Amino acid sequence: MADRIQKVLANAGVASRRQVERWIRQGRLVVGDVPAKLGDHLSGNERVYLDGRLLHLPATTGPAQCIAYYKRVGEVTTRRDPEGRPTVFQQVRPPRRGRWIAVGRLDIGTAGLLLLTTDGELAHRLMHPSYEVSRKYAVRILGRLSTRQMKQLREGVELEDGVAKFDSISVQGGSGANAWYRVSLHEGRNREIRRLFAALEIPVNRLLRTDYGPVALGDMHRGMTRQLSEAEIRSLYGVVRMELK
Repeated sequence: MADRIQKVLANAGVASRRQVERWIRQGRLVVGDVPAKLGDHLSGNERVYLDGRLLHLPATTGPAQCIAYYKRVGEVTTRRDPEGRPTVFQQVRPPRRGRWIAVGRLDIGTAGLLLLTTDGELAHRLMHPSYEVSRKYAVRILGRLSTRQMKQLREGVELEDGVAKFDSISVQGGSGANAWYRVSLHEGRNREIRRLFAALEIPVNRLLRTDYGPVALGDMHRGMTRQLSEAEIRSLYGVVRMELK
């Protein structure tokens, strides 16, 4: 069965449907040797090029697959790393169909919950700020936040790419020179949490993502992978207003 080119590329994790539509209007997508049109359908045997580069579109028929992975510090969230560092995609088994798409990135120094799915449109929506999907983190800092600093982080701090803030922040205890805080936000800007604290001249020495939307890290241990339950998958589709495939 043929699907619209926007849907096929989104499900393959190439880009969102809107981005694919922009590429088509800009004349950047070619199917075979013919420029793509908005009404084009793909059956799966076509060769699709973006800016002259062949796109690899693995078969994605069948229900979407979703897993949770406990990323370790030192791993990168890319398929290949020119420096030879371990990638998260080397740590998980390939899906039965299609390919894994990471739902947001965690930088090399951040550990914790990473969602992977074979549904590109789901991944794009979960990452898009318009859907306001909450991400929760445990943050360990050197020192303690003052009441004024807590208020600043809730109300907004000016960063180089605009004002950023936490949806919530609370003290989680600690001992000695370090203290733990629980924070939540619904954006996924690059190194946003570290930059928020750095703007107040506060060093972060540990960062762990504990929740992404309705999915929690729970009692998983570092390097562990688990299949999401049917209820978790339904909840993920629900928060971004998508019909479960």
